[in-house]
Amino acid sequence: MANQFVDTARITVKAGSGGNGVVSFHREKYVAAGGPDGGDGGRGGDIILQVDSHMSTLMDFRYKRKYTASNGADGQGARKTGRDGASLTIKVPLGTLVRDAETNEIIKDMSGQEPFVLARGGKGGWGNQHFATPTRQVPRFAKSGLPGESRDVVLELKLLADVGLVGFPNVGKSTLLSVVSKARPKIANYHFTTLFPNLGVVYVDEGVSFVLADIPGIIEGASGGAGLGHDFLRHVDRCRLLIHVVDVSGSEGRDPVADFEAINAELEQYSHTLASRKMLVAANKVDILEDRALLERLKDHVEAKGCPFYEISAAAHIGVQDLMRHVAGELASLPPVLVYEPEYVPRLPEIDTSGAVEIREEDGYWLVEGPWLQRLVSNVNFGDYESRNWFDRMLRQSGLFDRLEEMGIKDGDTVSMYDLEFEYQK
Repeated sequence: MANQFVDTARITVKAGSGGNGVVSFHREKYVAAGGPDGGDGGRGGDIILQVDSHMSTLMDFRYKRKYTASNGADGQGARKTGRDGASLTIKVPLGTLVRDAETNEIIKDMSGQEPFVLARGGKGGWGNQHFATPTRQVPRFAKSGLPGESRDVVLELKLLADVGLVGFPNVGKSTLLSVVSKARPKIANYHFTTLFPNLGVVYVDEGVSFVLADIPGIIEGASGGAGLGHDFLRHVDRCRLLIHVVDVSGSEGRDPVADFEAINAELEQYSHTLASRKMLVAANKVDILEDRALLERLKDHVEAKGCPFYEISAAAHIGVQDLMRHVAGELASLPPVLVYEPEYVPRLPEIDTSGAVEIREEDGYWLVEGPWLQRLVSNVNFGDYESRNWFDRMLRQSGLFDRLEEMGIKDGDTVSMYDLEFEYQK
């Protein structure tokens, strides 16, 4: 049953490749020798992430795991640039963390409305219109487009709520949420009613509101993966404040103090930071209280730990508004909802340089292309010193420079590799 809610998903994304430049020459009646007019290839489409406030789960990603943007079109004659590939926008719920699948490092926290480019499309190749010079008037070459970025990522949903309701199943968390907000969670008198978190906005006074999350009931052993709790503890991570709901009615023969300590132990085992969050205790179901001693014992216990204590009945609407006003007051002095900083640093890939490359030369202009070289160029950050050194080292180890010298390259000749050009120096 827990599978009805999906809060992690692994997907593969691939941006579009750039279109190829084209070799073309101007042809017109009564014009004896038209110049080169080959157009450039279009740019590949990006993969873009965008928050959709109407989504509450990652269920869509269970059935579709691969996302590919469109390639750019090849250039045409008459200096016509190929059409850019269409970008692909992927909608995700607010609060989705995007992690690198290999390292588990955070790439982006989708906690705002700004779109994020997860994979960039490849640049289009140049047409032969760019390569005409006074000495090279009929260039018969053009550049290929670069491949788009591809990556495997894990999406992980961590709810963006100010306040989280925690406690054992069936203690009244869903009822409390339904009473104080417009959220309408499914409510029934059996354990594990809530199979996924519910969010509601609580309006206290004019201009004073906060987001409250009903976290599915945690059971003992949840931090180790037992029951549903382990899947949902992550959703309490961002909460600035916790309301610990405890059933004090005695109707199920439970010990409120033991329940309180069991849940706290699970929070501590999952995350010490989480366990140290400010916590209010709501003793629920006081309208059907069978033994006042149970409530008094819990009150003494939690107040000794420094937790504010409130007697409520969510079903009978007793003490609920006072509790919400106190929550709003506490939030006013607490830091904002946690937003995770990116951790991901791209790694330089392993590239096999033993494959073939094609070398063409016209009037001191050397055009070099090949599958491994294409991958190499697309992974270099030319603004970074280490990345440039890695690129130079890979070229030398491949024997490319030796081959160019065997073919007669001279100092000052231009070497062109996709969207990179440089002057050759021995």
